[in-house]
Amino acid sequence: MRTILAALAVAALAGCGVETAGTAATAAALRKQELEQGKKTMEQMQKSIDQTMEQGARRAGAAGEEK
Repeated sequence: MRTILAALAVAALAGCGVETAGTAATAAALRKQELEQGKKTMEQMQKSIDQTMEQGARRAGAAGEEK
């Protein structure tokens, strides 16, 4: 009887460890997705900034030519 209870206790504790590892893996995958999305957003913002700077330079050049 004690052997059965001990085996059940070990199985229950091992199950908790597996659940914890699964949760950690899921959290890590979500974090990776967040980082990738952040990189994409940063690249898009950099392109937008570059385009705005180019437009400003063109307008400044055009305004200089008009004077």
